[in-house]
Amino acid sequence: MSDTTIPATKPIAKRGYTHPEVLVSTGWVAEHRDDPKVRILESNEDLLLYDTGHIPGAVKIDWLNDLNDPVVRDYIGRDQFEAVLRSKGINSDSTIVFYGDRDNWWAAYAFWVFRLFGMENLRLMDGGRARWAQEDRPLVTEVPATPSGSIKVGDRDDHRIRAFRDDVVPHVAAGRNLVDVRSPEEYRGERLHMPDYPNEGAVRGGHIPGAKSIPWARAVDPTTHTFRPAAELRTIYQEEHGLAPDEDMIVYCRIGERSSHTWFALTYLLGFSQVRNYDGSWTEWGNTVAAPIAKP
Repeated sequence: MSDTTIPATKPIAKRGYTHPEVLVSTGWVAEHRDDPKVRILESNEDLLLYDTGHIPGAVKIDWLNDLNDPVVRDYIGRDQFEAVLRSKGINSDSTIVFYGDRDNWWAAYAFWVFRLFGMENLRLMDGGRARWAQEDRPLVTEVPATPSGSIKVGDRDDHRIRAFRDDVVPHVAAGRNLVDVRSPEEYRGERLHMPDYPNEGAVRGGHIPGAKSIPWARAVDPTTHTFRPAAELRTIYQEEHGLAPDEDMIVYCRIGERSSHTWFALTYLLGFSQVRNYDGSWTEWGNTVAAPIAKP
């Protein structure tokens, strides 16, 4: 692919983000992929995609088998999480870079889960797999040999950036901001899952009363797969929908991955200070007996 066919992007540092340091470009990753203090993690919706080709030096983080408890619908505890990170060769001084398919849905989800455990030195590769491939950068099938890491992690904190159903109920009653990031069809109750996916996951369709519909994909430039500049994001979230950076708000989708993407955009790119992700999302709310549901 020649350079002239690759849609251009504005440098991350010039897009006006509150925390531009959490985003890295594909070029940055290419330059640092052999750095022993940088660990690149690929997190995909398609759990087999990594095996078909990945960034050289990247290791797989499996959102289902690595991060979720195999019995209870919840995330693993501190000891299991620490063991997973050590198995990926992560140390206390490692910079962890996430990327993945679907314009970084699951990469943002993994980023959010890592933040539940207080992990700080995290980055997201802007554009994900799609941008890497668009630029005709190499993908390999070789799985890198990674020596065991020595990182120690703290206990999981489920209060600051995570919301449960029992948090959402009073939040809605108080009239606080609630953002539904699913497709318009899901929001309207016409589908239980996104178009082109199996129509499953909940008994009822619709949205949580009072929720504003702001699909996650609006934050991404579809031609480059990268995040839109801050000015465009402010137009979407603040001017069009009246969200304010200092207000308490909850975002949700179907199982928490798309809303992790919006949580990331609001928190790090626009500097919103009180955003929580309701990862139970519609598969919990739409299956709960007597839970109130709205349809346009």
